Amino acid sequence: MPLSETPPVPEDEALLRLKEVSKSYSIRRGLFGERKTLTAVKSVDLALARGEVLGLVGESGCGKSTLAKILLGLEAPTSGDVLVGGQALAGQDRTKLARRIQPIFQDPYSSLNPRKTVFDIVSLPLRIHGIGDGPSRQKRVTEILDIVGLSKRVTRAFPNQLSGGQRQRVAIARALVMKPEIVVCDEPTSALDVSVQSQILNLLSELRREFGLTYLFISHDLAVVQHLATRVAVMYLGRIVEEAGVDELFETPRHPYTRALLDSVLTPDASLGVPDTELGAAFPNPIDPPSGCAFHPRCPKRFAPCDHEFPPTVPTKNGGFVECHLYRERAGASQ
Repeated sequence: MPLSETPPVPEDEALLRLKEVSKSYSIRRGLFGERKTLTAVKSVDLALARGEVLGLVGESGCGKSTLAKILLGLEAPTSGDVLVGGQALAGQDRTKLARRIQPIFQDPYSSLNPRKTVFDIVSLPLRIHGIGDGPSRQKRVTEILDIVGLSKRVTRAFPNQLSGGQRQRVAIARALVMKPEIVVCDEPTSALDVSVQSQILNLLSELRREFGLTYLFISHDLAVVQHLATRVAVMYLGRIVEEAGVDELFETPRHPYTRALLDSVLTPDASLGVPDTELGAAFPNPIDPPSGCAFHPRCPKRFAPCDHEFPPTVPTKNGGFVECHLYRERAGASQ
């Protein structure tokens, strides 16, 4: 069952807030090709309250991971502001930021140094920040490994001696050893076997409750998001096109793209075959995005204004919103 939904985050209560954040790259096709602009993230507004889980969903290439890099300070936004605890991310020291925000990456096979032991990997943040001495670091590493379900003897092991699930537990321990407030989870279960995924998801839920963590949970797996998230933001071609509480979004999706994502989920009933989402096989070119609503070339409900007018942002009843022309007549009222 999904966790309890949370109301919209007031301005003064947001632990993490993005204001009109955009990220563009200048790229060139071929040695002598003309330079063009690729906008990976476009005018994104998001807010996370302490202790909540915001699920960020969308197809590959929609800008989810770019947004994660911006939050971690690995990429600077082209425009807009990222605020952590009310302070601009751009003005904060990188080491101080690392104490507040930590990542859990997608692939535990490549995110851990194969030449280092588990103790070296998990204790590295403590050494970099000059926290404690040898015995205290040993104690802290042992404690955090026990919390994530790994025994003390694992400290002497190398990553290639561990299973995929154990490696991801090590990655989680490394992220939590600094006691951060925010954890950015970028597809943390997609590289794991299905039998291990549920264990890691349950662990993340337990850690959230125990330590009061705040998660930005990026995934293309809607079942995973439904299990873990309190709110969901749907991203398409760099834009957030719908945001709602998890129950509301899964029960009454408004944006046609959100509906298509939900319709694409496979069911155990083999007689139903592969779902037809009516989206087609082609993903729009982010270098040359469509005019009007970016989704209109793939939308089964498109009509006259969709191909040339940018859609309005329509607030919904529980503090969410949808960006779609289908609701333009009621843009000033709750849905």
